[in-house]
Amino acid sequence: MPKVRKPTHSGSWYESNYAKLKAQIGSWMQDVQPEPGTHAQAIIAPHAGYSYSGHVMAYAYKHIDPSNVSRVFLLGPSHKLYTRKCLLSSTQSYETPLGSMQIDQEVCSQLLQTGEFEMMDVDTDEAEHSLELHTPYIVHIMGGKPFSLVPIMVGALSTSSEAKYGALLAPYLNDPSNCFIISSDFCHWGRRFSYTFFDQDQGPIWKSIQWLDKEGMDAIESQSPQRFADYLSTYRNTICGRHPIAVLLNVSHP
Repeated sequence: MPKVRKPTHSGSWYESNYAKLKAQIGSWMQDVQPEPGTHAQAIIAPHAGYSYSGHVMAYAYKHIDPSNVSRVFLLGPSHKLYTRKCLLSSTQSYETPLGSMQIDQEVCSQLLQTGEFEMMDVDTDEAEHSLELHTPYIVHIMGGKPFSLVPIMVGALSTSSEAKYGALLAPYLNDPSNCFIISSDFCHWGRRFSYTFFDQDQGPIWKSIQWLDKEGMDAIESQSPQRFADYLSTYRNTICGRHPIAVLLNVSHP
C-alpha cells in the first residue's frame, strides 16, 4: 500500500468539508486584487488556523499563475521535532479535503542523494502543521492541472547550513516551471513565547510589533541573506519560518 499523508489538521485548523473549504478559499481569493506584474515564482504565506490567516494567505497565492507551474516546493519549519537538518516526506502523496497531490519521488531521490537531507516518518509528517496548512490552497490554485509536490521540513539551521541548502535547491529555482512556497508566521509576542521586545518610540505594543515585522519584511525584500541574518541577530524576532525564509534567500543568491 502506498504511504499517504492524511490531512490530520482538517476539521480543527481548517474546514474538512470539500464544498465549504472550496467556497471559503474561493471567496478569499476573489476578494484579493493582485499587484500588477508577472507570475510569482516564490511566495511567503502564514500557517495559522484559517480563521486567523486563511484570508491573508490569499494575498500571496493570488500571485501564482498555475499555467506556469508543474512542480511545487513547499518549505516549512518544524514545530514538533528538533533537527538541524532538512527532512523529506516518506509518503507517496499528500491528501487534502480538496484532493490529493503526488510527491515528486525523482526530485526527493535527487535531494536525498546529496547526503544532506533525511527522511521523516509518517507520524512526524502528520504531526506538523506548517506544511499541511498550505496544501488545500495549493490544490485549489492549481485547479486540476497536473503537478508534483516536494515538501521539505526545515529544521533549526545555522546560517552556514541555510546557505548550503540554498545552494542545493538553487538549480530548481532556475527552472521557471518550479514554484517555491515558504510557510511562515511572523512575530509571536508575549511571555508564553519568551519574547516581549517593545520599542516605545514606535507607540503602543501593537505598533512596535508592526514596525518590527515590517523591518523583517524589508530585509527579506532586499533578497540579501546577510541583511536578514543581521536583522534576526539584532531583534531575535520569533519568525517561526525564519529558517525556510533564509533558505529561500540563499536559493535566490547562492
